[in-house]
Amino acid sequence: MPPMRRKGDLPTKVCVQCGRPFTWRKKWERVWDEVKYCSDKCRREAKSAGRSATD
Repeated sequence: MPPMRRKGDLPTKVCVQCGRPFTWRKKWERVWDEVKYCSDKCRREAKSAGRSATD
């Protein structure tokens, strides 16, 4: 079993929608390079903002 990591040692990114930092999650293990948003809410807001900007 791999050694435990502290939360402070995990990688972080900045959300492209709200600008807040967020940390790595186990469920993002395989797609961490593709993760852009910190939450479903930010992802929905980004899609709706992109849709209204093109109208």
